[in-house]
Amino acid sequence: MTQLRLVLVDDHAMFRAGVRAELGSDFDIVGEAADVDEAIRVIRATIPDVVLLDVHLPGGDARAVLDGCLPHVPATRFLALSVSDAPDDVVATVRGGARGYVTKAISGPELREAIQRTADGDAVFSPRLAGFVLDAFAGGAAEHDDEIDRLTPREREVMRLIARGYTYREVATELVLSIKTVETHVSAVLRKLQLSNRRELARWASDRKLI
Repeated sequence: MTQLRLVLVDDHAMFRAGVRAELGSDFDIVGEAADVDEAIRVIRATIPDVVLLDVHLPGGDARAVLDGCLPHVPATRFLALSVSDAPDDVVATVRGGARGYVTKAISGPELREAIQRTADGDAVFSPRLAGFVLDAFAGGAAEHDDEIDRLTPREREVMRLIARGYTYREVATELVLSIKTVETHVSAVLRKLQLSNRRELARWASDRKLI
């Protein structure tokens, strides 16, 4: 039987090496990528059956990869594999076109099964994450998703850190940005969400369980 062809997208080389060691005998791993631009290039060049896709990457997020790939590789399935179990990450990634979302707490045998099911066209989720998706697509979280979707990937990153109480300087260090760029992103976030200050932003994010 022909092995499924995989691409691994994660910015941590050690994690990719671990996944390759775990899965390499059962799947044909045809490419790896560590950031958004590289992921789009590798996926479009190799056209794998399944992509294991981290959610937060240098240069953007899973949604940016999905937007850059799905029109060009419509038969490829995307399975998010992330440490994040935040509802907005799960829902945004699925809305972007991923077939499933599992956390990095998954075991090797469970991951093999998830990959196979994803390739077969099933929707695959870690147990507690499925409820986020059901609620969102039932309409319960539509308003929240619409608000979050107004933000660019970088604005969402800045928003989370500011809402957690980071200073502009700490955000700049964390995301490798200038302080002025951080200030520009914060102003854009407040404007798009129609909020007045950081306190309101923290409350907004807390209400949506984003921090």
